[in-house]
Amino acid sequence: MEQMDELSFTFFKLFSRMEYALKAASFNNGDGNANANWTAFAGHIDAAFQALDDSSLKEAIEYILKNPPKKQVIKDGLINWSSVEPSHQNTTDLLILYIRRVRNNLFHGGKFNEHWFDPERSEELISSSICVLESALPLSQDVQDAYDG
Repeated sequence: MEQMDELSFTFFKLFSRMEYALKAASFNNGDGNANANWTAFAGHIDAAFQALDDSSLKEAIEYILKNPPKKQVIKDGLINWSSVEPSHQNTTDLLILYIRRVRNNLFHGGKFNEHWFDPERSEELISSSICVLESALPLSQDVQDAYDG
């Protein structure tokens, strides 16, 4: 369990720093609430991301696409899981939407309630998400600069 706790902390830290970097690098929704625009970022890096030739990244992408995280929903008053694919603009956008689901499931308690639910799957999804985010980060110099502070 300690390994999963450390892995989830690594993921949260990376995700949070990237979300800040996106907003700081103008991948945001403009005036008002400070929300990162992950879809705009995905569109900006899509061609370069798809051209990356790294076996670990390819394995991570394949795992996420073949075993996508489900979305936590309430159905008939009970917590349930929906496996509906989100609408997306390209494969990079779909991957990032799935990574956002991983984050939401962890943050909002969908995967942990004093013990890890399905720890092997959770570990693989979190590790794969980290790999994708770390590969996407340097594809925008502005985002990388904001991330590095």
